Amino acid sequence: MAEAMYPAAAARHPFHTDDAKLRPIYDKVMAGVRLDTDDGLALYRSPDVLSVGWLANYVRERMHGNVTYFNVNRHINHTNVCVAACRLCAFGRKKGTDGAYTMDLEEVFRSAASGYSEAVTEFHIVGGLHPDLPLQYFTDMLSGLKQRFPQVHLKGFTMVEISFFAKLNKLTIVEVLQKLKDAGLDSMPGGGAEIFSERVRAIICDHKIDGNEWLDVAREAHKLGIRSNATMLYGHIEDDEDRVDHLMKLRALQDETKGFQTFIGLSFHPDHTVLQHLPWTTGMLDLKQIAVARLVLDNFAHIKAYWQMLTPKIAQIALRFGADDIDGTVVEEKIYHDAGATTPQGMTRQELCRLIESAGRVPVERDTLYHPVTRDGNTVTVST
Repeated sequence: MAEAMYPAAAARHPFHTDDAKLRPIYDKVMAGVRLDTDDGLALYRSPDVLSVGWLANYVRERMHGNVTYFNVNRHINHTNVCVAACRLCAFGRKKGTDGAYTMDLEEVFRSAASGYSEAVTEFHIVGGLHPDLPLQYFTDMLSGLKQRFPQVHLKGFTMVEISFFAKLNKLTIVEVLQKLKDAGLDSMPGGGAEIFSERVRAIICDHKIDGNEWLDVAREAHKLGIRSNATMLYGHIEDDEDRVDHLMKLRALQDETKGFQTFIGLSFHPDHTVLQHLPWTTGMLDLKQIAVARLVLDNFAHIKAYWQMLTPKIAQIALRFGADDIDGTVVEEKIYHDAGATTPQGMTRQELCRLIESAGRVPVERDTLYHPVTRDGNTVTVST
C-alpha cells in the first residue's frame, strides 16, 4: 500500500546534492540495492544532512507511506542497584548507597497499577543488575503482572540482564529465556547494546557483556520466538567506523533470525556520568543517525525516534528523516532522566497524536508487535 501511495516521492521533491559521494548511494537506493560499509561511512561523513535525510525519507515512505506508529505504554524500572559500574550510566547505584532502591513485588504491581488504564497495551520492564534477586523474583513478577493485567504485553529485560540472570542462577541463556517466557515474557527491549566495538566498550562499559555476547543472547531469544528491539548508543567516544560496524552486525543477525522489530538510536546523555565532560549530541547528528539507520538497516521494518531522548521537537523532524515510530506514552522513565534528560516523564495519547499530525504524518496506534489498535470508549481492539 505504501508503494502505491508514494510512487512519485522522487518526482515530487527531486534529489539535489553537492556531495558527489551521495550520488552512487542515490542510485542504489532508487534501485533497491543494499548499501555496504563504505556507503554507511559516506552517509555519516556527508556534510549534506538534508540530502541524507531525503534518501532516508524516500525509503521510509516507500515502506510506510505517511503513517507514524506509537503505543500506549508504561515503563517499570524495578531496581537501580547494579553490580556494574559503567562510565556511561547515571542510573545505577551500588547496594546500600544513597539513592539505591529495589521494589518488592507488591511495589512493582502497585507501580504498574498506578499508571494503568484500559488504554495501556505494554509494560516496558528494565532495571539494574542486582546481585541478590533470584530468577524467581522475575518469573513471579511476570506471572503476577499477567494475572493482574492479562491483556498487557510484557516487554522486559535487556540482553545484558538475561546474561546476568544466567550467571547468577547458574543456568544457560536458553534456560533463563524459556523460564521467563513461560512466566509471561512476550518480547524484549534492545538496550545494553551500546556500541559493539571492543575498543569503545573497554572504556565505557567494561563490566558488561561484550558485543558478541549481546548478539548471542538476541539470537537465542529470537530462536525461542521472543522478538526484540535493537539499539545503538551514539555520541560519546565512538567514531563513524564503530557506528557502521554496529549497524552491519545488527543487519547480519536480522538476516539470520528476522527477530528484530525496531531499531532505536540512543543519543548519549553525559550529565551525572563519569563522561560528563563530553558534549551532548547535536540535532544534526541525531537526525543523521536516524537517517543512516533507515538506509543501512534495510531488513528492519521500523526505525524509532525515541522522543524521551531526542526531545519531542527533534523526534517530529526525524519523521522526515527515516523514522516511522515515535515510541509511546511512557508515563515514567528513570534511566535517561537520571542522566539529565529534560523531556517530560510521559505524554498522553492525545499529545503524541498532536506531535505526529503537526509533522504532517498520520498517527496509527499500535501494540508492541505493530498490530493496529482501535478504541471504542474503554474497549480496545487489536487487529492481528
